[in-house]
Amino acid sequence: MTSAELRENGASQSLHRSVLLNESISALEIKPDGVYIDATFGRGGHSELVLQELSANGRLIALDRDLEAIKSAQRFSDDARFCIEHVAFSEMCDVAEKHQLLGKIDGILMDLGVSSPQLDDAQRGFSFMRSGPLDMRMDTTRGISAAQWLAKADEEDICQVIKEFGEEKFGKRIANAIVLRRAEKPLTTTTELAELVDEAVPVKDKFKHPATRTFQAIRIYINSELDEVRDGLKAALKCLNSGGRLAVISFHSLEDRLVKRFMREQSRGMKVPSKLPITEAQIDATKAMRLIGKARKPSEEEIHRNTRSRSSVLRVAEKI
Repeated sequence: MTSAELRENGASQSLHRSVLLNESISALEIKPDGVYIDATFGRGGHSELVLQELSANGRLIALDRDLEAIKSAQRFSDDARFCIEHVAFSEMCDVAEKHQLLGKIDGILMDLGVSSPQLDDAQRGFSFMRSGPLDMRMDTTRGISAAQWLAKADEEDICQVIKEFGEEKFGKRIANAIVLRRAEKPLTTTTELAELVDEAVPVKDKFKHPATRTFQAIRIYINSELDEVRDGLKAALKCLNSGGRLAVISFHSLEDRLVKRFMREQSRGMKVPSKLPITEAQIDATKAMRLIGKARKPSEEEIHRNTRSRSSVLRVAEKI
């Protein structure tokens, strides 16, 4: 089950609870006087706990590209330890430089994907269960909407996006249906797209709405989510100080694969031919991170309390 579907099904139950909340904060091993970045503020669940752990000398910088998240951060406006920046987390280094903190961050938390509040708001266009404008942008101040892209994209490009980012085997059928429909009338609402996909998919999965994968794919493409993850991970490594920790929560396999690969590569050091005369110590000197424990998943209790947490995975690494 994808992150989008889980969050659809669990939105009413979750009450916007942050997933793996205590586990992720614990993994950061917060120092009272430390400096931290919440790279995906959302509605501030993780930030709130970080601030509880900080002393008067501690500092927390939050990031989010969603204006609604920026507005929700106003509740922390009187806290001198806190500030928030309206940027994507791929721009983390620029923010750190602005605050003269590049390479001085003690911990970074990234909670990937779309949030329940974004899904719950029909006007954002993320949900196939709610009728609204076909937008899907996390940052509504820039970029093109899903409707604008679908109105102009080549059929081949639409097919590739749906197959690659949605892992949808009927991508070609769906793309063809979109192109045929838009020739008569542009797709402008979530309901129109969901119904079109439902009609185009010949074999139904009783556990998934037929539009689940397509909505996920288009959302990922519109927001360049996987590129953001790649760039954000690299930026986080540059921002951390020695001993600083990176905690990342993923919700679907495409995200988690990138996180797992990045942390593994940074913890292995440079690759050298087997017969090259080089010592283990020399290889160790090229390692940028060390893995902290195994991947963490939510408890049965959390899954029961918050359905959308079921596919979440927490991975943690420490900069050497």
